[in-house]
Amino acid sequence: MYIGLGIVLLVLGLILTLDVITVDIQYVNDDALGWILVIAGALAIVLSLVLAPRSRRNADSY
Repeated sequence: MYIGLGIVLLVLGLILTLDVITVDIQYVNDDALGWILVIAGALAIVLSLVLAPRSRRNADSY
């Protein structure tokens, strides 16, 4: 469910980190914001893959 959100955050973070576009927000560093979004996106993807049930058959056996 959160894989899509993780991909969006990852792409937005890479866009900001690699200076594809520059956003001029006062008191906010573009690179720091980009890295935060990259980490949050990767974490969302990993957590959604780890916490997702593997199959319906294994979930019923518990």
